Amino acid sequence: MDMDIRWLFVDMNSYFASVEQQVKPELRGRPVAVVPVIAETTCCIAASYEAKAQGVRTGTRVNEARFLCPEIVFIPARTERYVHYHERIVKAVESVLPVHEVHSIDEMSCRLTGPDRELERAMSLARQVKQAIWKQAGEALHCSVGLAPNRLLAKVASDMHKPNGLTILRKAELPQALFGLQLDDLPGIGSRMLRRCHRAGIRSIEHLCNAPLPKLRDLWGGVVGERWWYWLRGEDLSEKPTQRRSIGHQHVLPPQCRTREAAFQILVKLTHKAAARLRAINYWAGAITVRVGFLGQWDWTESRRLPDVQDTCTLVSSLAEMWRQSPLHATPFKVEITLDRLKSSRSCPLPLFPEQRRRTELARAMDAVNARLGQGAVYLASMQGAEREAPDRIAFRSIPDCSPKHPAWRDTEP
Repeated sequence: MDMDIRWLFVDMNSYFASVEQQVKPELRGRPVAVVPVIAETTCCIAASYEAKAQGVRTGTRVNEARFLCPEIVFIPARTERYVHYHERIVKAVESVLPVHEVHSIDEMSCRLTGPDRELERAMSLARQVKQAIWKQAGEALHCSVGLAPNRLLAKVASDMHKPNGLTILRKAELPQALFGLQLDDLPGIGSRMLRRCHRAGIRSIEHLCNAPLPKLRDLWGGVVGERWWYWLRGEDLSEKPTQRRSIGHQHVLPPQCRTREAAFQILVKLTHKAAARLRAINYWAGAITVRVGFLGQWDWTESRRLPDVQDTCTLVSSLAEMWRQSPLHATPFKVEITLDRLKSSRSCPLPLFPEQRRRTELARAMDAVNARLGQGAVYLASMQGAEREAPDRIAFRSIPDCSPKHPAWRDTEP
């Protein structure tokens, strides 16, 4: 009996746009794009399959999307709505089998054990998952499901046939079943890793699979390359936890906020959000970076090293010091804040100085109040006037108030 299917991977199709079509039936069958703000200068963050058929993709500028598809409907992103449907989808999948891990707002994986690993049973479960999502989450919500011997390949399989596909990669057919794909179809091979592959003479998945194990170790710079050699052949290696590298938020400024004062207030709000996330996962930051894009296609960036901190006050004070160095006579268009050089609390000593301890305790007290009364119930005065700007957005690999773990293959690009 064939028992080599160990993972089921669920990938929702055009998730943000599909949620909008679920909520508004009049949008079904019509081209829809989700945007961060209604402005010609911003980009689409999601597109329905009707829009994709006319060339609109994630990252397409609004004015270009309107040219490609004059009948397109633009919808501002609604974070709470997408999180609500995400929770319904997780619940629907778990009515069929346990969700092992949530990877993003629209992706999750399930480990198959015992008789569920038999091919026919695994295919039946995949169909049941699809039906559960339609019935319990919404008839406009479709997913592609991948079945494979390991999670990396299950993810690859879920991308092979969209929308609404069901793809099986069997161990006996590997790695040849992958040869029709492109190198960057594999999660973890981005633009930089693709260039490294090309410099090493690897220009196809067939080349990658035929490369000896030592060459893959050299290519990835260590044991990760060895793990890839086994993954591509269907081995289900345990995945080591990865260290989070940075936390950040960015925001495209609406026209009424494209002033120096408003941009700073929004940067303060982004710093609030990043600091709260930092404390939620119990990490400390050793550096802060601010970046501003100005009309005229040029950027300003400033970084500051910090003692390991968690508290919002210290981070906002550092932001204010950096902001004094920013250009005075330019129109800001986009702002971004990043906290990096992160350390987990296990490897970071408690603050030495009383003032830093008090600031950390104050920040945690603010978190407790906001958790009870709602985000934004309390905030620093410097954010006054921007509290309704820069609402929560869905990052492609995270969910507000969630900290999904990422398997090792998500962080393999150097």
